[in-house]
Amino acid sequence: MQQKPFRFLPTALPGIEAMQADSRLVFGRHMHLQFGLGVIERGAQKSASGRGIVESGPGDTITVNPGEVHDGMPLDERGRAWRMLYLEPSLVAPLAADVHPGPLGSAFEFHAPTMRDARLAAQVLALFDAATHRPNHSAATLHVEECLLQVLGGLLRPKGHQQSAASITRARTMMDDDPTAPWSLAQLADAASLSRYQLVRQFAQATGLTPHAYLLQRRLQLARHLMGAGTPLADVAAASGFADQSHLTRLFTRSFGITPGAYVRARG
Repeated sequence: MQQKPFRFLPTALPGIEAMQADSRLVFGRHMHLQFGLGVIERGAQKSASGRGIVESGPGDTITVNPGEVHDGMPLDERGRAWRMLYLEPSLVAPLAADVHPGPLGSAFEFHAPTMRDARLAAQVLALFDAATHRPNHSAATLHVEECLLQVLGGLLRPKGHQQSAASITRARTMMDDDPTAPWSLAQLADAASLSRYQLVRQFAQATGLTPHAYLLQRRLQLARHLMGAGTPLADVAAASGFADQSHLTRLFTRSFGITPGAYVRARG
């Protein structure tokens, strides 16, 4: 039987999503609402991130911060294989407070998109194994938390100062709060007290996406959540703000490299 290019595994702790992948697919620009960390096991890839263009090879640890726009493409026709964990911010926040007690608060991030560090990679793979091995075992949660704290201790740093104007934040928050609404550029610009041209320009500078592209990403994230919750695919498109299922499928595949149907099967 041919192995699935993407496979999601059950995990021992709520707030952790685990994925194994082996693929030649090229991912378009997209984002996640979780912290992502993993290890390249075979092959190599090139990716754009909010922290520049990087290349990652076998044994490299890769990370992405919530809301960070990135993509990914293999360096040759052989593709690449990797293991990835996606961590909900609500899970990371209290652990980060343990790792960095004091004024850091919630202002933390993974400090580099790719790292060649054998010790760190071993810790990430140990965390992956702990999260996915015998997930219903009574001691699994304790083991996962210990491994996660070790990894976060080596990865989290205080956020650098970012000049994201309050006006852009207002427009972004409106779309975050209601991604299915038919927002117009005029509405968002008015909320930001900017002209439409200023909004498009400043929003792209702050986020890496135009307002329209950002809104589509938020709708795709909502669609992923609905699929994970078991919502029938026939209902997901309308519930997440897309014109129809073909529109959702086209954009989902462009961003994540697989169709919504394949995504649901991989999770099953």
